[in-house]
Amino acid sequence: MTFRAHLNEELKNPEFKKAYEEERRLLQLSYAIVEAREKRGMTQKELAEKSRVTQQQLSKIENGVNCNMLTFIKVSTALGLGITVSA
Repeated sequence: MTFRAHLNEELKNPEFKKAYEEERRLLQLSYAIVEAREKRGMTQKELAEKSRVTQQQLSKIENGVNCNMLTFIKVSTALGLGITVSA
């Protein structure tokens, strides 16, 4: 069985699908932060200092590790990114 076939089978389980979608959204946010930082030519250290968070906290965000919302807002604001919430 291929990975894609296995994933499609697992996605039939509502609990798995919910967890998968949450992780997918978290990774999308992480990639957006990394892309924005690199586009601005900033190092993690520089962005962490500008955001007033530790470099370790920033690294966790960029690696898709769950973070608290305030940390995410600080980093997004330092990059000039807006945050949109929709239902």
